[in-house]
Order: sequence, then C-alpha cells, then structure tokens
Amino acid sequence: MRKSLVVIVAVSMALAFTVAPVAGAGLAAESGPNAAAVSAQESPTCEFPFEATDATGETVTIEEEPDAVVALQPSDAQTLFEIGAADKVVGMPVGQYTAYLEADEDLDITEDDGLTPIVEEVIAEEPDVVLAANTLEDDPVVDQLRDAGLTVFVFPTGESLDGVAENVRWTGEITGECEGAEETLDWMDETLADIDDAVPSEDRPLAYYEMGDGFTAGEGTFSHELLTTAGLENLGAEIGIEGWQMVDDEQVIEEDPDWIVYGESWGEPPVSEGVMETSAYQNERFVAVNDQYMNQPGPLVVVAIAELVHEVHPDAYEEAGLADDDRIAEYGDLSSDEGEGDGDGDGNGDETDGSDNDDADESDSETSDEEDTGDTDADDTAESGDSIPGFGVPVAVAVLAMLAVVGAARSARGA
Repeated sequence: MRKSLVVIVAVSMALAFTVAPVAGAGLAAESGPNAAAVSAQESPTCEFPFEATDATGETVTIEEEPDAVVALQPSDAQTLFEIGAADKVVGMPVGQYTAYLEADEDLDITEDDGLTPIVEEVIAEEPDVVLAANTLEDDPVVDQLRDAGLTVFVFPTGESLDGVAENVRWTGEITGECEGAEETLDWMDETLADIDDAVPSEDRPLAYYEMGDGFTAGEGTFSHELLTTAGLENLGAEIGIEGWQMVDDEQVIEEDPDWIVYGESWGEPPVSEGVMETSAYQNERFVAVNDQYMNQPGPLVVVAIAELVHEVHPDAYEEAGLADDDRIAEYGDLSSDEGEGDGDGDGNGDETDGSDNDDADESDSETSDEEDTGDTDADDTAESGDSIPGFGVPVAVAVLAMLAVVGAARSARGA
C-alpha cells in the first residue's frame, strides 16, 4: 500500500506540471536534440507598486517591496532560497521535501505531511505576500488566505524548463530580489547551454523512467523534457505514451532500455519482475535521481539534469564543466568515482536530507510486509515519515482519481 501511495502522489504531482511552456521565458525547450537550447532571457524588473494577474485570474497588487514572505509549497521555498530571498521567508514547508534547504523548524507552516499548509499558521505570520506555486486554481487554501486579507500570488499550474524560468522571474519581481533572480536565470541558461553543447546528439541511450507500479512519463511531460535535455531517449515517448501512463512489462522488455531512471527515495529501482529481465537491470545500469530536484519545479531541476548527465554521459559532464559548478557541487549527489550509477541513493544526498533518507530505506524494507495488507491509509503514511517523492504541490483531486486507476489496474493484474 505504501508503494502505491508513493506512485499516486508522484503521478498526481507530475500531472500538475504538464502544460505548455509560458511564452517569454528564457529556456527554449524542444528546440534541439537535447531540448536545452537557450533563447534570450527577459530580465526581471523590480518596480513597486507591483501589479500582475496570477494563474487564478486575480489582479495582485503589492504596494511596496515585501519584508515578510510565506512560501506555500516546497518549490516556492526553493526558488526564494536560490534567488537570495531566504531572509524574507517567515513561513514555509519544513520537512523531508525541503531538508536540503536546512531551514529553521520554526518556519514550518504545514501539517505533519510536510506539504499541506495550515491556514491559521500562515495568517499568524502576517506576511506581506504569500507565494503559491502549482496550487490548483480552486484550492480552498488560497481562497481562505485571501478572505483573511492576505495577498496571495498563484503561479501557473504547468511547469517546464521555460515555466521554471518564468516563475523565477516572477518571484524576483514580487519580492524585490531581481538581482538574485537574474543571477539564477543566468546560471540556468548558461548551464543548460553548456549541457546542450557537450551532450552528444546521436549517442542517446534509451532510458526507462520508472515511477513505480509501472507508471512512466511520455511526451508532453516535465519529466520527458528533463530526460531529453540530459541526452537520453525516453522509452515512454518511444512507445507513443503521452502524459503519465502505465506501461506493460512486455513493452519495456521489447524496447530493452539501456538505463533505468528512478527517484532515489525508493532505495532501489521500483521495477516489476518482468522489467528485471532487461539489459539495463541485468547490467545494473541505474540512475537514482534526487526526487526533490527532479520533481519540484524550481531552479534545481538543473541539478537533476546534471545528475543524469553525470551517470549517462560522464565525458559530457566533464566537458560542460559541471564538476566545477558551485551549485551542483553544493546540492548534487555527484562523486568523481568511476562507477556508473548504482542506484542506492547513498552519498552526499544522505548528508543533505538528514534522517529522511534513512526513513526511506527503512520504509522500503517494511513495504513488502505491509503493502498487501491494505490497512495503511494515506494519513498513516504521511505521519509515519515515509519518503514520498517531493513535488511542488498536493493535488487531492488527482490523487483520488489516480487511486481508482491504480486500484483497478492492480486488481486486473491480480495484485
């Protein structure tokens, strides 16, 4: 049951990112073989009063540069920290999804799940502005905060590399941190351009991105863009999948991927016995990517891409100068050893995430005993501290829908 919940949350969060790129952003996706070409970047401009229409259609006005900001979701917090606005943050999710930010626990404004905002906690902080990335447009939390008189800016629901760049620019302009936002955008642009130049356009191994329970990503998804940017062919797209869907073992076996990519919080590749027959599995060609960087639509998606390049195209990693990149060195779980990805998620990631990775490893050892019982509900899972891949937002409606899909699929397969 716990593994199924991991998959449900993973797929549901990813669904929130599947929207066309925002016009005017600096990172031009799908314009080259590695989908990392860079176009001219519109620089953020800090002028107050600030006025703009957010994703909910609300005209948001901020009279003067804010001193106190609440980040409703992990990706909001990531962006604020990366542009140098951490000192303005008075509330944010603090837990396994933001452990890498090393924020003070007193800033936490969420339930025990580390994702669900507590409205009363947010109001008590008396923020000048609340940032809400990837929140569903009909999320009652946003309405409740606005009814309490707070200024809330909701970012676009869809995310891509272009969308990430656009949200970084918005965040800089809203908080008055345009210099930091521009520096972050320049880093993203330059790093992706270096990757695009270094990654071979022809030698593109086939990768199977396993999200658990046979779910994978196809065309038109955020995950597909990250894979192709890193110089991989996406198995999901190759077999005609659009969005996030379940794939049959037979299809994976027939395609015989060169690599299996998965979130490191699983501890080991969450594949079925059938997929274990593939060359990638037999040769232990695994890439365990940091879940938070891979799935939170913030600047550190670039680190996730670097992790993929490091394992799959090590020569390109060196050629692009990624080993000398300060941000990648700070956040990446990238060693200089000669071994290719062993998929165990060990190394610097454990130091960054604190005890949460240990919890993830323990939960994996317990899963086989508990997932067949069906007696672990979502609340129990959230409170237990099990590591679920860290996405930008809880999507309750999508989770309920996916529960039905997964339940029906598992029943049909005799699970």
